[in-house]
Amino acid sequence: MSKPLFIISCPIDTYSGYGARSRDLVKSIINLDKYHVKILPQRWGNTPWNFIKNNPEWLFLEPHILNTNQLPQQPDIWAQITVPNEFQSVGKYNIGFTAGIETTICDPSWIEGVNRMDVTFVSSNHAKKVFETSQFENKNTQTQQVEKIIKLEKPVEVLFEGANLDIYKPTTEPCLIDFDIPESFAYLFVGHWMHGELGEDRKNVGLLVKAFLEVFKNKKTKPALILKTAQVNSSYMDRDELLNKINQIKNTVNSTDLPNIYLLHGEFSDEEMNSLYNHSKVKAMISLTKGEGFGRPLLEFTLSRKPIIATNWSGHIDFLHPDHSILLGGTLTNVHPSAASKNMILTESQWFSVNHSHVGTALKDVFENYKKYVDAGKRQAYYSKTNFSFKKMEELLDQLLTQYLPEFPKQVTLQLPKLDKISLPKKPE
Repeated sequence: MSKPLFIISCPIDTYSGYGARSRDLVKSIINLDKYHVKILPQRWGNTPWNFIKNNPEWLFLEPHILNTNQLPQQPDIWAQITVPNEFQSVGKYNIGFTAGIETTICDPSWIEGVNRMDVTFVSSNHAKKVFETSQFENKNTQTQQVEKIIKLEKPVEVLFEGANLDIYKPTTEPCLIDFDIPESFAYLFVGHWMHGELGEDRKNVGLLVKAFLEVFKNKKTKPALILKTAQVNSSYMDRDELLNKINQIKNTVNSTDLPNIYLLHGEFSDEEMNSLYNHSKVKAMISLTKGEGFGRPLLEFTLSRKPIIATNWSGHIDFLHPDHSILLGGTLTNVHPSAASKNMILTESQWFSVNHSHVGTALKDVFENYKKYVDAGKRQAYYSKTNFSFKKMEELLDQLLTQYLPEFPKQVTLQLPKLDKISLPKKPE
C-alpha cells in the first residue's frame, strides 16, 4: 500500500534558526516511516545557503528534495515551516509549523494565515496563548462599521524544539574553537543582535553589554563577556559593525578600567557550539531577551550542566525550571518603534523589560558565589534532558499527526476472482 504524499515547504538548506527547526522536523517525519516525504526548499531572508552540502550528516535529505517549484501532484499533506502570514492551503490536509511570536500580540495577517491551515504547531505555550488571545476588528473604511472580527478559528498545538542529546552534552574534550582569554570566568551570550536602540533590540544585547560593563568596571578581579552574535550574516562588514556598536556602548561608561568583551562571529557547527558551551572558562549563559518563540540556544546550553541567567517571560520559560535557573523579574512594556517591523513586531504590542537591578545582582552573585549555583545547573540539565530531547519531540510529533491527520484513500492492487476453465464442446467432424 502506498504512503500518503507529505510535501514540506521550508528553509531546510539555510543557516538559520528556522533552518535548524526545518531539518529536525523533516528528519522526524522521515523517521516515522509513515509518509512519502518530499521537501520544497525555501530561502530565509539573507541567511547563507548550502547547509546540507556543508554538513554531510544531513546529505540523507537530498533524495527527498524536489528540484523544481512545480509540485508533482496535490499532496495528501502539505506543511510549511515559516511565519504564519506565508501559510497557504495547498494540500488535501494542511499543517503550519511556526516558532510563533515574541510579543503579546501578533499581526492580524498571522491569524488569517493560521486560519488557512487545518492545524498549526507552535514551539511554545507563549506562542499558543498569543494566537488564542489576539483579536482584531476589520472595519469598513467608509462607514467605520465592524464587518468582521479576525480571531483564531483553527486548532493550535505546542510542539517544542527538542535538543539533540548525541551532540549537546557535557564533554571534557579540548575546545574545537581556537580562542583563549586570560580571564578564568566568562559569561556567554548566544543570539542575533537585532535592530533597535540601546535596551530596545529584541535579544537586548545592547543592555547586556552596558550592564556588564557597569557592574564590573573598576573591579580588581573581573569576568569576561563572550558574545556569539551577528546582525545579518558572517561577513567582515557585519563583524566590524558589531565591534563599533560595542565600542559606542563602552564610551558611555564613566571608567577607563572596564572588563573585557570578546566577539565570536561566523557560522559554527552544532559540535563547535557544544564545545563552546563546555569550554572550561565559560561558566554561565546569560540572556536578557525581551521575548522568545522558544529560545533554542538556551535549551542546548543547559545540557552543559552550567548555570543559566534569563528573563522570566515568553517561550523559554517552558523548559527553564524556576527552581533550577536564575530567572530575572521585570515588566511588560511597549515595543519601541526602533525595534518594530512590518507584519511582525508591532508597536502596539508589548514584550519584557528586565529589572536593571536584578541584572546587576545576578551578574555579581553568580561571579562571586559560583559554587552555590552549580547544583542548580546540574538539575536543570537533567530536567532538559528528560523532557525536551529530540526523541521526546519526535514522539510528540507522532502523537499529534496521528491525532489530527485524516485517513487518506489508499491505492490497492485489484484482486480478480479466479475463474474455472470453460471447456467448449468439440466441433463435430
